[in-house]
Amino acid sequence: MPPLDIRQRAIALLDQLPQDKLAAVVQLLEVLAEPAPRTPASPAEAPLLATIQWQLPAPEQTHLDDLRDKCEWGELTDAEHQELLHYEDRLEQHRVERLEALIALAKLRNLDLISLNQQFSSHAQPFNAACSTLLL
Repeated sequence: MPPLDIRQRAIALLDQLPQDKLAAVVQLLEVLAEPAPRTPASPAEAPLLATIQWQLPAPEQTHLDDLRDKCEWGELTDAEHQELLHYEDRLEQHRVERLEALIALAKLRNLDLISLNQQFSSHAQPFNAACSTLLL
């Protein structure tokens, strides 16, 4: 069946579906519409990709965000301040490791670093130096 006929057939079937089944169909279509993840071209890429795409686990990120907010409002205890410094040091170390992994992956893929970094920019941990007490 030509692509246009398939599309028209799919639309016709959607029009026939009961309202209560549309949500499930839309979810399925969203999954199918997602681009296929790029598989590593070589075994050497997998650990580099893991480093580049690493993020804090959600509970830790939430806690870090809370600490940053308290810092902005000047409401950190000494213990929280030390904890925030620890998080920021950890993220700074990860940024160094991420950059090293980006450089290595750019070499493997024979790409320039800027283009490769743009592909992964949404995965980067935000840098937060807005809290002036971090410098103390």
